[in-house]
Amino acid sequence: MAVTGRVRNWWSHSKTVALIWFSSLALFYFLFQMALHNSTSPPSALLVSDSSMSNSNRRSTLYDKMERDLDEHGAAFLKHGETSQSLSLSDLFTLKDGFVTPVLKAAHPPVRANVLYMSTKYSVPISEAVKQVFDPYFDKAIWFQNSSLYHFSMFHASHHIVPVPASEVEIEAEAAAVKAVAEGLCPLEIVLDRVVLTSTGVLLGCWQVVSGTDPANIRAKLRTALPRAPEKQLYDAAILHTSFARLLSHPKASLMDTDNTSNPIELFHKLVSQLNNKIRGFKATVSELWYVEEYDVLALALNGKMKVRRFQMGCSRA
Repeated sequence: MAVTGRVRNWWSHSKTVALIWFSSLALFYFLFQMALHNSTSPPSALLVSDSSMSNSNRRSTLYDKMERDLDEHGAAFLKHGETSQSLSLSDLFTLKDGFVTPVLKAAHPPVRANVLYMSTKYSVPISEAVKQVFDPYFDKAIWFQNSSLYHFSMFHASHHIVPVPASEVEIEAEAAAVKAVAEGLCPLEIVLDRVVLTSTGVLLGCWQVVSGTDPANIRAKLRTALPRAPEKQLYDAAILHTSFARLLSHPKASLMDTDNTSNPIELFHKLVSQLNNKIRGFKATVSELWYVEEYDVLALALNGKMKVRRFQMGCSRA
């Protein structure tokens, strides 16, 4: 009987030890798998940060290239060359007796553009600075973007290069889809990275994103929401830029003499530098996405006929 009792005690003790070892092994395996998973799968917040940094770097590279454009290609606009979106200056403006008049041409079918809108709270101070620097040198031979229509082009459901006709029903469906996109976007806090003047005479503000939904993500969402849109869009997916003005002719000769330069390119660089000193680092908040039917070609740029549907971004970051 004593032997039987010792056997039972030994068996009970062995089961307890085995259970402890098994539990420890299972716990170790679980923790090891968790550590392995965490090491190979970064948190989503880190992925978002990496993506934003990638888009920021991409924008910087684009802006560097745009900044070199004037030196590399010269001032093509002084020869009345192409200005933007494959259009020439004569397609867009007439210059008579020193006065600039936009050439408004009907778009068939109307261009359907999705743009981010900049409030006049921010656009008016920028516009005033642009005029202070450039107006004395160009008098009337310059077209200033309407400060109530400062915008960032995002995505076209139809543009003049690849028109996509749509019925009223289809247009309303597109607008509804864009509204749904806007409701999922977070307002953008942006900062002016630099001002550049392109070889086509367009004075551009080039921006970086501090927070909010990145332009690349906005365009991707619009691409999904608007499947009939042209495959080839007009701008790089990451870019965030807005037009401030378009130079249409040579600067005043008398002022060039005052600046001791006969080279207009040198003067252009000087003026751009002055403007950058005034507004570089300017901050703004963008919280509206517009769906715009442009009945005239480049209606947003030329104060043409258009129909605007305004959608507030609905994301809350609280």
